[in-house]
Amino acid sequence: MNAIEIRDLKKSFRGMYALNGLNMNVPVGSIYGFIGENGSGKSTTEKLICGHLVKDSGTIKLFGKDYTDAGIRIKVGALIENAGCFPGSSIYTNLKMQCLNLGIKNSDEEISRVLKIVRMEEHKELKFKKCSLGMKQRVGVAMALLGNPALLILDEPINGLDTDGMRIMREILIDITKDKNTTVLISSHILGELEKIATHYGIIRQGKMIQEISAKEMESRARIFVSFKVKDAKKTMSLLKKKYKNVKKEEDFVRVYDEEDVEGIVKYLIDNDIVPSEINKNKVGLEEYYIELMSNKEGK
Repeated sequence: MNAIEIRDLKKSFRGMYALNGLNMNVPVGSIYGFIGENGSGKSTTEKLICGHLVKDSGTIKLFGKDYTDAGIRIKVGALIENAGCFPGSSIYTNLKMQCLNLGIKNSDEEISRVLKIVRMEEHKELKFKKCSLGMKQRVGVAMALLGNPALLILDEPINGLDTDGMRIMREILIDITKDKNTTVLISSHILGELEKIATHYGIIRQGKMIQEISAKEMESRARIFVSFKVKDAKKTMSLLKKKYKNVKKEEDFVRVYDEEDVEGIVKYLIDNDIVPSEINKNKVGLEEYYIELMSNKEGK
């Protein structure tokens, strides 16, 4: 079963389509990385799923039922744009008010539960305005987790965070799906971080889904490359292009793509008086995969 199933979804603003026939499938229990350039329709999709906007046409189903079903709506938690907290109130007070809004009984127990999940138990009396950006994002996730939702929708929750903040958020999201069996839909421009946690990806462009793929499928499709760190990259590039089709320069390294014979490439370099100081064999990551896919779609 899919936690989210969207078919031919359309949404326009002043005659311009933000979504133009979007199809989407988010498996239950997945961490679904929602990827696309600014203006591609990610936030519009998330707001439609949450009921913040009204669609023009198409269908949205959550766990097999229409997204407007009252029994389904209470299973959805979301952090879109910001946490919506009162700056002068404590973290605890903000969560308490949200519990009242949601009609949650035993609110103190529920607040303790979500604060533990987001590693904020010791800061509950801290005023929201005194929180760091990373702490504010975690409070936002805690707000979204009130009521123990089956589906969590997060719009750019790691943008602007420092390394430690991203690590903590990453651990939280993995714990949520592993221990709480919650499905997570997360959008982010930080593809390197998304790659560490996502089990599935949806890549959107100009309001349409251009590819949905699992992390395992992407790993199997990813191009292999061998990279060499050399003193004279220009000379090395020129030499390698005489024998190999796909050669590129990436920062301090020269890469040869789609070649398995590492020893053969090294021998070729050494025979031509080029000795690499570092040699690595790897696969193309999410960011490069995304860039290549978008370039192909644009006909480049």
